[in-house]
Amino acid sequence: MPSVEVMTRTGASAGSVELDDAVFGIEPNVAVMHQVVTAQLAAARAGTQSTLTRAEVRGGGAKPWRQKGTGRARQGSTRAPHWSGGGVALGPKPRSYRQKTPKKMIQLALRSALSDRASEGRVGVIEAWDFPEAKTKEAKAALAALGFTGKVLLVISPDDDVAHKAFRNLPEVHLLLVGELNAYDILCSDWVVFTRATLPGAGPGTEAPVHEPVTPEGGVANTVAPQVGMEDGGEEADSDA
Repeated sequence: MPSVEVMTRTGASAGSVELDDAVFGIEPNVAVMHQVVTAQLAAARAGTQSTLTRAEVRGGGAKPWRQKGTGRARQGSTRAPHWSGGGVALGPKPRSYRQKTPKKMIQLALRSALSDRASEGRVGVIEAWDFPEAKTKEAKAALAALGFTGKVLLVISPDDDVAHKAFRNLPEVHLLLVGELNAYDILCSDWVVFTRATLPGAGPGTEAPVHEPVTPEGGVANTVAPQVGMEDGGEEADSDA
């Protein structure tokens, strides 16, 4: 079972914690991660594209010319698809791009993504983000002291309001509540940083929620978060990325 050094926000050591092998020590399943991320990005599509059919284009009620005797092909409406200004044949209409993804597959993708970051030594654990007040300057100094570079994914608890306000203006930091953790945001980040309170599998009864996201930018879906290590419950659910 691998261990990670727990740090304070100033960069000092605060002990170590063992990572759960069931969450951070599995062989990443690349195919499952690809399918889950694809479904998440598909669900993020607005699906609002729309074209007008010949029935929806204004005008065209009168027959352009009489049926016979003109030497031209017969026409019934100037709004037919082959006319300039006419309707569109078989054009796109509003639709949902959501894909059904089994819950077990979503959980496996999340564990695979966490295991991939752990194998590269890109998982950090902080004792707590105990900022006295919400200042972006202090948040930036904390990241520099801890050595987190590149795109950093911070997993915080709902009551970390000060930390949320301190980090939210940093473009290289992406904040997620513990219930919003998902494979896409993990794979898009160079570092995944937890606190002791949000670390999956840190102790008995600790839950690592699975989020079925709505948007790649961090949208949140109203879903119940099952445990990462759950091995039963094979019901299918929409993958709201």
